[in-house]
Amino acid sequence: MSQPDSFNLKKIAVPAFGPSLLYGISNGAILPVIALTARDHGASVATAGLIAALIGVGSLLSNIPSALITERFGEKRAMAGAALLSVVGLLLVIGVPKLWVLALAMLMQGCAQSVFQLARQSYMIEVVPLAYRARALSTLGGTTRIGTFIGPFAGAALIHFLGLDGAYWIAVCAMLGAGLIAIKAPDIEPSGGKGTGAPRARMGEVARDHRGVYATLGVGVMLISALRASRQVVIPLWADHIGLDATATSLVYGLVAAVDMSVFYPAGKVMDQRGRLWVALPCTLLMGLSLMAIPLTSGVTSFILVSVLLGFGNGIGSGIVMTLGADAAPAGARTQFLGIWRFMADLGSSGGPVALSMLTALLSLGGASFGVGTLGLVAAGVFWRWLPRRAQV
Repeated sequence: MSQPDSFNLKKIAVPAFGPSLLYGISNGAILPVIALTARDHGASVATAGLIAALIGVGSLLSNIPSALITERFGEKRAMAGAALLSVVGLLLVIGVPKLWVLALAMLMQGCAQSVFQLARQSYMIEVVPLAYRARALSTLGGTTRIGTFIGPFAGAALIHFLGLDGAYWIAVCAMLGAGLIAIKAPDIEPSGGKGTGAPRARMGEVARDHRGVYATLGVGVMLISALRASRQVVIPLWADHIGLDATATSLVYGLVAAVDMSVFYPAGKVMDQRGRLWVALPCTLLMGLSLMAIPLTSGVTSFILVSVLLGFGNGIGSGIVMTLGADAAPAGARTQFLGIWRFMADLGSSGGPVALSMLTALLSLGGASFGVGTLGLVAAGVFWRWLPRRAQV
């Protein structure tokens, strides 16, 4: 691991953040067209939605195996392999226009996503000193979001000439670039028990030995993930509820995304210099209170203000899940620990929209948004109780 005095984040910018930016572009290019592709293949609306959700399912199911793969083959080869798996899936979508192939390819994208992101996080933990960890991981999350923001525009440009396949070709090129950068990244020296010949820790042992962390901070991470996933559903639905058309809704969503992307580095710097709690607390409180306030907005201005506040809360927490996982991960079983950690985060991401849907059926959309927002208050309480008050450096 690099020493703080000699470390310069700019020197690792391309190998560290380049693959994440390209991964984000790939993801952003295909997400808007997956359901449309399914519909072109004859799927019903419900089936198209299910196929689009298979990326999340694949990621959730692959978190534990991805930890074992990364531990076995190393971060660089794991990332390159994940990029290759993604490219194969994307080429199948283009070359074999069948509904079942599309479903299989989306599962492959989810598996690749899990391996790629875990290996990327593990790589960053190795090359970045603790004093810069939060900044680096916040930037990692931020560059992925920037890529996801760029992806739909890049995809739209090629769709104009090639139809829906254009989005998948953008994704293919982006993932090839991500894999190439990953495999050419400088080798890292093992630290803290990795590669020393020590026996590999078993997943069950890691889960048992660190159950206290998973039951406290892990629950907080699940709740943050649930809030994040829910906001992506609430904003467009509430926009429709108050009578905004699709164009206006897209503009609001774009404004929220711009705010989200603008604050990740300052937030990471605060975490490094003042402590993780200084970001975890406002992140969860802002997202929670904003979701609780959404039902109180009946006009465009108030809705935009609350949505922007929601985006700001999400943006400052860009790297919080990865940073807390990196802080808690034991040196000798890092990838195993992070695999379970990411599994819990993905459970939250999957569970948030489900809870929102159930509450909407039982109450109303406004009641559901308020109810899910209370999870932010619970998460804030968890972090207030169990996160250290000061920076660890």
